[in-house]
Amino acid sequence: MHILFIGYGKTSTRIAKQLFEQGHQISTISRSVKTDPCATHHIQDVHQLDLSSFAPIDWVYVLLSPDQSVIEAYQHTYLDSVQPIVTALKPHPVKRLVVVSSTRVYGENAGERVDDDSAIYPNDLQGEILQQMEQAYLVAYPNQCTMIRPSGIYGSSIARLQNMASSMDSYPNLHWSNRIHIADLSRFMAEMIHVEHLELSYILTNNQPQFLHQVLQWLQQQMGLPVLQVQSEQVTGKRLYATRMEEMGFELKHKDCFQDYLELMR
Repeated sequence: MHILFIGYGKTSTRIAKQLFEQGHQISTISRSVKTDPCATHHIQDVHQLDLSSFAPIDWVYVLLSPDQSVIEAYQHTYLDSVQPIVTALKPHPVKRLVVVSSTRVYGENAGERVDDDSAIYPNDLQGEILQQMEQAYLVAYPNQCTMIRPSGIYGSSIARLQNMASSMDSYPNLHWSNRIHIADLSRFMAEMIHVEHLELSYILTNNQPQFLHQVLQWLQQQMGLPVLQVQSEQVTGKRLYATRMEEMGFELKHKDCFQDYLELMR
Protein backbone atom coordinates (compact mmCIF):
# COMPACT_ATOMS: atom_id res chain seq x y z
CA MET A 1 0.00 0.00 0.00
CA HIS A 2 0.95 3.62 -0.43
CA ILE A 3 0.73 5.19 3.04
CA LEU A 4 0.80 8.93 3.66
CA PHE A 5 1.77 10.59 6.94
CA ILE A 6 0.46 14.13 7.42
CA GLY A 7 2.68 15.38 10.22
CA TYR A 8 5.94 13.55 10.77
CA GLY A 9 7.29 13.66 14.30
CA LYS A 10 8.53 11.13 16.84
CA THR A 11 5.46 8.88 16.72
CA SER A 12 5.06 9.04 12.94
CA THR A 13 8.72 8.13 12.43
CA ARG A 14 8.30 4.96 14.50
CA ILE A 15 5.10 3.93 12.73
CA ALA A 16 6.57 4.56 9.29
CA LYS A 17 9.67 2.48 10.02
CA GLN A 18 7.54 -0.52 10.96
CA LEU A 19 5.32 -0.17 7.89
CA PHE A 20 8.31 0.30 5.58
CA GLU A 21 9.81 -2.92 6.93
CA GLN A 22 6.55 -4.66 5.97
CA GLY A 23 7.04 -3.55 2.37
CA HIS A 24 4.73 -0.53 2.16
CA GLN A 25 5.49 2.65 0.24
CA ILE A 26 5.69 5.63 2.60
CA SER A 27 5.25 9.34 1.84
CA THR A 28 5.26 12.16 4.40
CA ILE A 29 4.12 15.75 4.71
CA SER A 30 5.84 18.00 7.25
CA ARG A 31 6.96 21.57 7.80
CA SER A 32 10.68 20.80 8.03
CA VAL A 33 13.30 18.67 6.30
CA LYS A 34 13.23 14.95 7.13
CA THR A 35 16.02 12.60 6.12
CA ASP A 36 15.23 9.07 7.28
CA PRO A 37 15.44 6.69 4.30
CA CYS A 38 12.20 4.75 4.82
CA ALA A 39 10.01 7.42 3.20
CA THR A 40 9.72 10.02 0.46
CA HIS A 41 9.48 13.36 2.27
CA HIS A 42 7.62 16.49 1.17
CA ILE A 43 7.65 19.92 2.82
CA GLN A 44 4.19 21.48 2.65
CA ASP A 45 1.84 23.59 4.72
CA VAL A 46 -1.16 21.36 5.46
CA HIS A 47 -3.44 24.37 5.10
CA GLN A 48 -2.42 24.54 1.42
CA LEU A 49 -1.97 20.82 0.89
CA ASP A 50 -1.43 19.63 -2.69
CA LEU A 51 -1.39 15.89 -3.34
CA SER A 52 -2.14 16.06 -7.07
CA SER A 53 1.29 14.73 -8.07
CA PHE A 54 1.25 11.84 -5.58
CA ALA A 55 0.74 8.22 -6.58
CA PRO A 56 -2.69 6.90 -5.46
CA ILE A 57 -2.84 6.98 -1.65
CA ASP A 58 -4.40 3.99 0.11
CA TRP A 59 -3.98 4.77 3.81
CA VAL A 60 -3.47 8.04 5.68
CA TYR A 61 -2.21 8.90 9.17
CA VAL A 62 -2.84 12.44 10.42
CA LEU A 63 -0.61 13.28 13.38
CA LEU A 64 -0.57 17.03 13.87
CA SER A 65 0.28 18.89 17.07
CA PRO A 66 0.19 22.60 17.89
CA ASP A 67 3.27 24.48 19.03
CA GLN A 68 1.29 25.78 22.02
CA SER A 69 -1.76 24.68 24.01
CA VAL A 70 -3.60 27.97 23.50
CA ILE A 71 -6.99 28.01 21.81
CA GLU A 72 -5.75 29.78 18.67
CA ALA A 73 -3.05 27.16 18.10
CA TYR A 74 -5.56 24.32 18.55
CA GLN A 75 -7.96 25.96 16.11
CA HIS A 76 -5.26 26.53 13.50
CA THR A 77 -3.58 23.13 13.78
CA TYR A 78 -6.48 20.77 14.34
CA LEU A 79 -9.65 22.31 12.94
CA ASP A 80 -8.56 24.72 10.20
CA SER A 81 -6.51 21.94 8.58
CA VAL A 82 -9.41 19.51 8.12
CA GLN A 83 -10.92 20.92 4.95
CA PRO A 84 -7.59 21.37 3.10
CA ILE A 85 -6.64 17.79 3.96
CA VAL A 86 -10.02 16.36 2.96
CA THR A 87 -9.99 18.32 -0.30
CA ALA A 88 -6.45 17.19 -1.17
CA LEU A 89 -7.29 13.55 -0.45
CA LYS A 90 -10.54 13.54 -2.43
CA PRO A 91 -9.04 12.22 -5.72
CA HIS A 92 -7.26 9.38 -3.91
CA PRO A 93 -8.69 5.90 -3.15
CA VAL A 94 -8.29 6.22 0.62
CA LYS A 95 -9.24 3.00 2.39
CA ARG A 96 -8.55 4.28 5.90
CA LEU A 97 -7.92 7.66 7.50
CA VAL A 98 -6.38 7.43 10.99
CA VAL A 99 -6.44 10.68 12.94
CA VAL A 100 -4.67 11.24 16.24
CA SER A 101 -6.92 13.22 18.58
CA SER A 102 -6.67 13.30 22.38
CA THR A 103 -8.37 12.06 25.53
CA ARG A 104 -9.01 15.75 26.17
CA VAL A 105 -12.35 15.22 24.42
CA TYR A 106 -13.48 13.51 27.64
CA GLY A 107 -14.36 16.24 30.08
CA GLU A 108 -14.50 14.21 33.29
CA ASN A 109 -12.35 15.82 35.97
CA ALA A 110 -13.28 14.31 39.33
CA GLY A 111 -11.57 10.93 39.14
CA GLU A 112 -14.25 9.23 37.05
CA ARG A 113 -13.59 6.07 35.06
CA VAL A 114 -13.51 6.67 31.29
CA ASP A 115 -13.31 3.96 28.64
CA ASP A 116 -14.07 3.56 24.93
CA ASP A 117 -17.82 3.42 25.57
CA SER A 118 -17.87 6.69 27.50
CA ALA A 119 -19.69 9.63 25.95
CA ILE A 120 -17.72 12.70 24.89
CA TYR A 121 -18.35 15.87 26.87
CA PRO A 122 -15.41 18.30 26.58
CA ASN A 123 -15.04 20.71 29.48
CA ASP A 124 -12.82 23.31 27.80
CA LEU A 125 -12.46 25.04 24.44
CA GLN A 126 -9.46 22.96 23.39
CA GLY A 127 -11.49 19.80 23.97
CA GLU A 128 -14.37 21.25 21.99
CA ILE A 129 -12.05 22.02 19.08
CA LEU A 130 -10.78 18.44 19.11
CA GLN A 131 -14.35 17.17 19.14
CA GLN A 132 -15.23 19.40 16.17
CA MET A 133 -12.16 18.12 14.33
CA GLU A 134 -13.19 14.52 14.92
CA GLN A 135 -16.74 15.19 13.73
CA ALA A 136 -15.50 16.94 10.58
CA TYR A 137 -13.30 14.00 9.58
CA LEU A 138 -16.06 11.52 10.38
CA VAL A 139 -18.49 13.43 8.16
CA ALA A 140 -15.96 13.42 5.31
CA TYR A 141 -14.99 9.74 5.76
CA PRO A 142 -17.86 8.09 7.65
CA ASN A 143 -16.83 4.55 6.76
CA GLN A 144 -13.05 4.93 6.63
CA CYS A 145 -12.15 7.15 9.58
CA THR A 146 -10.69 6.00 12.91
CA MET A 147 -9.79 8.31 15.81
CA ILE A 148 -6.86 7.53 18.09
CA ARG A 149 -7.04 9.10 21.55
CA PRO A 150 -3.76 8.53 23.40
CA SER A 151 -3.15 9.44 27.03
CA GLY A 152 0.13 11.02 28.21
CA ILE A 153 2.77 9.80 25.75
CA TYR A 154 6.16 9.08 27.28
CA GLY A 155 9.34 7.24 26.40
CA SER A 156 11.54 9.79 24.65
CA SER A 157 12.58 11.89 27.64
CA ILE A 158 11.86 12.28 31.31
CA ALA A 159 13.16 15.85 31.55
CA ARG A 160 9.77 17.49 32.09
CA LEU A 161 8.88 15.22 35.00
CA GLN A 162 12.35 15.63 36.46
CA ASN A 163 11.97 19.40 36.29
CA MET A 164 8.64 19.15 38.08
CA ALA A 165 10.13 16.87 40.73
CA SER A 166 13.04 19.25 41.24
CA SER A 167 10.93 22.37 41.58
CA MET A 168 7.90 21.21 43.60
CA ASP A 169 7.66 20.76 47.35
CA SER A 170 3.88 20.41 47.30
CA TYR A 171 1.08 19.31 44.97
CA PRO A 172 -2.37 20.90 45.13
CA ASN A 173 -4.56 17.78 45.14
CA LEU A 174 -5.05 14.14 44.16
CA HIS A 175 -4.83 14.25 40.37
CA TRP A 176 -5.29 11.10 38.30
CA SER A 177 -2.93 10.80 35.33
CA ASN A 178 -2.63 8.29 32.51
CA ARG A 179 0.14 7.33 30.12
CA ILE A 180 1.25 5.15 27.23
CA HIS A 181 4.77 4.46 26.00
CA ILE A 182 5.52 5.84 22.54
CA ALA A 183 6.72 2.40 21.42
CA ASP A 184 3.39 0.79 22.30
CA LEU A 185 1.45 3.64 20.70
CA SER A 186 3.39 3.43 17.44
CA ARG A 187 3.22 -0.37 17.34
CA PHE A 188 -0.57 -0.32 17.80
CA MET A 189 -0.96 2.23 15.02
CA ALA A 190 1.26 0.21 12.68
CA GLU A 191 -0.64 -3.00 13.39
CA MET A 192 -3.98 -1.35 12.60
CA ILE A 193 -3.46 -2.06 8.91
CA HIS A 194 -3.94 -5.78 9.63
CA VAL A 195 -7.30 -5.32 11.42
CA GLU A 196 -10.23 -6.05 9.14
CA HIS A 197 -12.92 -4.21 11.09
CA LEU A 198 -11.67 -1.14 12.93
CA GLU A 199 -13.76 0.81 15.43
CA LEU A 200 -14.51 4.50 15.06
CA SER A 201 -12.17 5.35 17.93
CA TYR A 202 -9.63 3.90 20.35
CA ILE A 203 -8.34 5.17 23.67
CA LEU A 204 -4.68 4.18 23.98
CA THR A 205 -3.35 4.00 27.52
CA ASN A 206 -1.58 1.46 29.73
CA ASN A 207 -4.72 0.95 31.87
CA GLN A 208 -2.78 1.89 35.01
CA PRO A 209 -3.98 5.34 36.06
CA GLN A 210 -1.86 6.84 38.82
CA PHE A 211 -1.95 9.89 41.03
CA LEU A 212 0.53 12.34 39.57
CA HIS A 213 1.87 13.33 42.97
CA GLN A 214 2.88 9.72 43.60
CA VAL A 215 4.83 9.64 40.34
CA LEU A 216 6.61 12.85 41.36
CA GLN A 217 7.30 11.53 44.86
CA TRP A 218 8.86 8.41 43.39
CA LEU A 219 11.05 10.51 41.12
CA GLN A 220 12.11 12.69 44.03
CA GLN A 221 13.16 9.60 45.95
CA GLN A 222 15.23 8.40 42.98
CA MET A 223 16.84 11.84 42.72
CA GLY A 224 17.56 12.10 46.44
CA LEU A 225 15.22 15.05 46.87
CA PRO A 226 12.74 15.88 49.67
CA VAL A 227 9.34 14.34 48.97
CA LEU A 228 6.51 16.74 48.22
CA GLN A 229 3.35 17.02 50.30
CA VAL A 230 -0.24 16.98 49.02
CA GLN A 231 -2.23 20.05 50.02
CA SER A 232 -5.79 18.81 49.46
CA GLU A 233 -7.78 15.58 49.25
CA GLN A 234 -9.76 16.95 46.32
CA VAL A 235 -9.71 14.51 43.39
CA THR A 236 -9.25 15.71 39.81
CA GLY A 237 -8.39 14.11 36.48
CA LYS A 238 -9.83 10.89 35.12
CA ARG A 239 -8.99 7.18 35.11
CA LEU A 240 -8.63 6.00 31.53
CA TYR A 241 -9.03 2.43 30.31
CA ALA A 242 -8.35 1.24 26.75
CA THR A 243 -11.11 -1.36 26.56
CA ARG A 244 -11.16 -1.70 22.76
CA MET A 245 -7.40 -2.14 22.65
CA GLU A 246 -7.73 -4.99 25.13
CA GLU A 247 -10.61 -6.55 23.16
CA MET A 248 -8.34 -6.62 20.10
CA GLY A 249 -5.85 -8.68 22.09
CA PHE A 250 -3.12 -6.08 21.74
CA GLU A 251 -0.43 -6.65 24.38
CA LEU A 252 1.56 -3.73 25.75
CA LYS A 253 5.29 -4.21 26.08
CA HIS A 254 5.63 -1.28 28.49
CA LYS A 255 3.33 -1.87 31.44
CA ASP A 256 5.62 -0.54 34.19
CA CYS A 257 6.28 3.15 33.66
CA PHE A 258 8.60 3.30 36.67
CA GLN A 259 10.95 0.76 35.10
CA ASP A 260 10.87 2.82 31.91
CA TYR A 261 11.65 5.99 33.89
CA LEU A 262 14.64 4.29 35.50
CA GLU A 263 16.01 3.41 32.06
CA LEU A 264 15.49 6.96 30.83
CA MET A 265 17.35 8.33 33.88
CA ARG A 266 20.46 6.25 33.20
